[in-house]
Amino acid sequence: MKILPTRAASVSRQGLCTALLVASLTAAVGASPPHNTADAGDPAKDPKNPQGMPHGTPNLSLPDLRPKGPAGLPGAQGGGKEGAKDSATGIPSIALDAYRKAAQRAAADMPGCHMPWELIAGIGKVETEHATFSGTRLTADGTTDKPILGPPLDGKDFALVRDTDGGALDGDKVYDEAVGPTQFLPSTWASYGADGNGDGKKDPNNIYDAALGTAKYLCAGGKDMNRAGDLDKAILSYNNARSYVDAVTAWMRAYQEGNVSSLPDLPAVPGGNAPSGRPNPAGPGGTGGSQPSQPVQPPRSSKPVPPSSGGSARPAPAKPGTPGKPSEPPAKPGTPPDKPGGGDHGGDKPTPPTPPAQASRLDRVGDGKAWETTAGETFKERAQVLVKDKSGKPVAGARVRFVLSGAGAAFTDASTELTVTTGKDGTATALPVVAQPRIGKVTVTATVVGREREVPAVAFTGMVSVREADRVVVIGDPALKADPNGSFADRFAVKVLTKDGKDVVGSAITATVTKADCKTPATEGCTGVGPYFKGPDGKRTWRLEAGTTDKDGVLTLPALLTDGHSGDYALTVTTADGKVHTFRLTVKAPTTTPSPSAPAPKA
Repeated sequence: MKILPTRAASVSRQGLCTALLVASLTAAVGASPPHNTADAGDPAKDPKNPQGMPHGTPNLSLPDLRPKGPAGLPGAQGGGKEGAKDSATGIPSIALDAYRKAAQRAAADMPGCHMPWELIAGIGKVETEHATFSGTRLTADGTTDKPILGPPLDGKDFALVRDTDGGALDGDKVYDEAVGPTQFLPSTWASYGADGNGDGKKDPNNIYDAALGTAKYLCAGGKDMNRAGDLDKAILSYNNARSYVDAVTAWMRAYQEGNVSSLPDLPAVPGGNAPSGRPNPAGPGGTGGSQPSQPVQPPRSSKPVPPSSGGSARPAPAKPGTPGKPSEPPAKPGTPPDKPGGGDHGGDKPTPPTPPAQASRLDRVGDGKAWETTAGETFKERAQVLVKDKSGKPVAGARVRFVLSGAGAAFTDASTELTVTTGKDGTATALPVVAQPRIGKVTVTATVVGREREVPAVAFTGMVSVREADRVVVIGDPALKADPNGSFADRFAVKVLTKDGKDVVGSAITATVTKADCKTPATEGCTGVGPYFKGPDGKRTWRLEAGTTDKDGVLTLPALLTDGHSGDYALTVTTADGKVHTFRLTVKAPTTTPSPSAPAPKA
């Protein structure tokens, strides 16, 4: 895989090693109890979470996108080999399977989280190169052939976190160390550890278990990955640095695109049976069997190298687990970890990149027709552009920014802006666009980053419409009678359906209260009477523009209040295309309390 001159990745724990340091940073001597973080709690809101403290800015590389290669190229999925890579994503096939299964479990156990497997993969990429850091590889059951451990958190170069597990997971009985493909601290694994492969064990060195634990951690606190704000918070809870968020989301989008080149396969090695000078990191209840081989620990970091003239910075190799002090894996198989990239540059002088040809023109790929879809659906079309130089040749490596506006639409990663690097053919393709539950115009504008003034932008437009409604049905069994000077016990909810029973998303609803004949306004003289809503201005209204149906075709009306007038009334719900449903309402007569009888006169 081509790596930009920043660095290969943040491959240790610049995310979880710090983001998951949910243990209290205590100065007490001896073992500390695990930090008790329930699954339902949001670690991003924990004031003791070190991720909320300043800890430097990681220097993270972005993916180099290029078109999918044909099957059979290096890294293509192959014949059940343990180290095989998926040719469309550059992820080892075992790791890819683990990420997808973790997302499937999250969908079943935490449906409101909407966890995409590509997000888990983005974390795995940035943390440990999908558990392949420094020659480590995954065995057939998903366990690393040697543990990936961070530095002892002894308070010198890193935070002070004393041992919480007696060394059962990290082999260190004095300080905690982060463990495994997604770099969990033992104390955090105690709260978020998971059994992702159904073997009855929770092993942070197993990528199936680690991936599911990562999903649990990201979803904690009821976060929804379909919400841009929650997605941002989730990644920041791994590492509170914007560059870290940018790198993880860039890899997530790249995997969603499916055109990232594969990593080279590592040579096959026996799984889990190499001699080790360290205790079994799985400890009691771990993977069992033979001891793993010597843990991977790259050397400690030196000061980062200032950015080169190309605008990117490449730090010297770092020991895993330090935000702002990232480590760098070998760029080629067999390259020693203390010489990143394999060149004779001491590990801290980046090789200058070949400057790309200058972009002079931006062309739209495809026809110029406007896109069309219905509210709540995804446009079939995608914004794709071709970058050319002044001679008309494609420009590879140009960065194209896509900005989405109008009708509340968003890309499939819940963002409204993303940057994509052109491949060898000079093209860049944005993520699909999801229309929100409302009608209107959607625009995607593409520009060449750094050449906005010189190269005219290209715009793609789409129209969001609403399916034709056939009927309005009632949700539930609301009470249709109410006492005066109060409110109806239930809020009225309706669902709008098409003729073939599909949900109508984005259907505008109007609610009107009349007398029982459905025609006569509920008035006495010039004053409205009977059941009423409160309008946006807080005043009483008998006709309300209630909004549009949601992604399930449902709209719930505001509370319907009553005044002192009793009688029969009608609440009519009408769609924009004239489909109606009428609720027959009754406001009960006021209950009269008989006055006490006067005492009989004395004889």
